[in-house]
Amino acid sequence: MTQDLSQTAVEEVLKQFVDPETGRDVLTMEQVSNLQVEGDNLRCDFGLTTHSAPIWESTRNKFEQHLRDNLPALESLEVNHVVHDRPAPPVGEFGLTVKSVIAVGSGKGGVGKSTIAASLALGLKAAGSRVGIMDADVYGPSIPQLLGVNEAGNPTVNADKKIVPVDADGIPVLSMGFMVPEGEAVIWRGPMLHGAITQFLRDAAWGDLDYLIIDMPPGTGDIALTLSQVIPLTGAVVVCTPQRVALLDAVKSIAMFRKVNIPVLGMVENMSGFICPDSDKRYDIFGSGGAKTSAGELNVPFLGEVPIIPSIREHGDAGTTEQNLVDPGSSQYLTSIVETLVGNMAGSAEKEPPQPQLPVLG
Repeated sequence: MTQDLSQTAVEEVLKQFVDPETGRDVLTMEQVSNLQVEGDNLRCDFGLTTHSAPIWESTRNKFEQHLRDNLPALESLEVNHVVHDRPAPPVGEFGLTVKSVIAVGSGKGGVGKSTIAASLALGLKAAGSRVGIMDADVYGPSIPQLLGVNEAGNPTVNADKKIVPVDADGIPVLSMGFMVPEGEAVIWRGPMLHGAITQFLRDAAWGDLDYLIIDMPPGTGDIALTLSQVIPLTGAVVVCTPQRVALLDAVKSIAMFRKVNIPVLGMVENMSGFICPDSDKRYDIFGSGGAKTSAGELNVPFLGEVPIIPSIREHGDAGTTEQNLVDPGSSQYLTSIVETLVGNMAGSAEKEPPQPQLPVLG
């Protein structure tokens, strides 16, 4: 006869399972509640935060398997999955309430960086995370067009004299594209760029976010330096195309992020081959696999590839980029990149849990 479960044994096993957001055990983080142990039966509520929403399913499966593997006496398991609410702590000198700030950059223009940035934000939101997007590409702001809010006009100011980001179907958005008439150019030197980016962070009512995605200008300009100075970035995603001329610039972009102490979360290979819709035959117009090879050489995670798919361009031109997350031709690639990114961040948190922030006592 199998020995009955004990509350102590269950709690010890729970202490071995970590929360994907914080890297600390779920019992300490109070993510397991209503724990009931009766004979060889176990029931509990298990909560995950919206920050880890893209990997909820895989984490829940791992949690249940962890209990089964480590509790030999367990016969019956009933886990009620709930959302664990953990407010974002203030970060940076401006007190933004956001859990992760991710910059999306590229070594050169024309590689689809903004499309990937918008798709990351939309993919995170579709999974259940709270996401904002800041268009820091002041010379060529394209996020408003991609999200279908290019005619929203100037953002308003609330009673607290904070800029209210434009709402793109639940995603708060700020972009210079809202403030400069279409067809006019922004001609600014470094100090003006610094001032604009700082104002977007300091004087905007972003709300409580899981992720703030920042679409960077291409190249290795000084906006990365500004961001590294005013807000602790979780890391950067670098977008490139497969051919060598683009990879050379992507390598420089990675070197820039590392020089200003911004971790590189991974590389995305965009325009990775063309799959003919008539024959399903693949043509590697710009080559293939170059970003994956470079990522390995640079010890950077490879997040995935996105082929040349006409519907991605069509949705971007129509301002309906969110359709790329449900279109059967493109959704698998973009969803995989989102899940891989969040999964890698969870793995990093498990290896090196972020230090808890202590209040400053006066």
